[in-house]
Amino acid sequence: MTKPIFINLPVANIAKSIAFYEAIGCTRDARFGEGSGAMVWNDSVTFMLGSREFFASLTPKAIADTKTTAQVLFALALDSREAVDAIAAAALAAGGSEAHGAEDEGFMYSRGFYDPDGHGFGPFYMDMSAMPA
Repeated sequence: MTKPIFINLPVANIAKSIAFYEAIGCTRDARFGEGSGAMVWNDSVTFMLGSREFFASLTPKAIADTKTTAQVLFALALDSREAVDAIAAAALAAGGSEAHGAEDEGFMYSRGFYDPDGHGFGPFYMDMSAMPA
């Protein structure tokens, strides 16, 4: 049985973030309230977008400023190099910023981008048959 993962992310503008996550291929699960965005990546992963104030209620720790500090990077496995380029282009068109351009290691191809709040993503395609021993 697949066990879902819900990744909680603090965001400055929920509506803007919902539009961004829709642009990179997520779908919104409207069963979650108006004050949040449950953005489904696949059957196993949902990005839970909430205000910084709401996020602060989940932890006693200080919230990282993801514009200047890296806390996590989300590596998204995709089916092709073209899919990597397409999601990176969609992210940039939807208000994201580029973390790094195309990196081609032969067996693996990747790009990097940040969402509007600075959360880092690294979409990649990996050809396991071409991986060095």
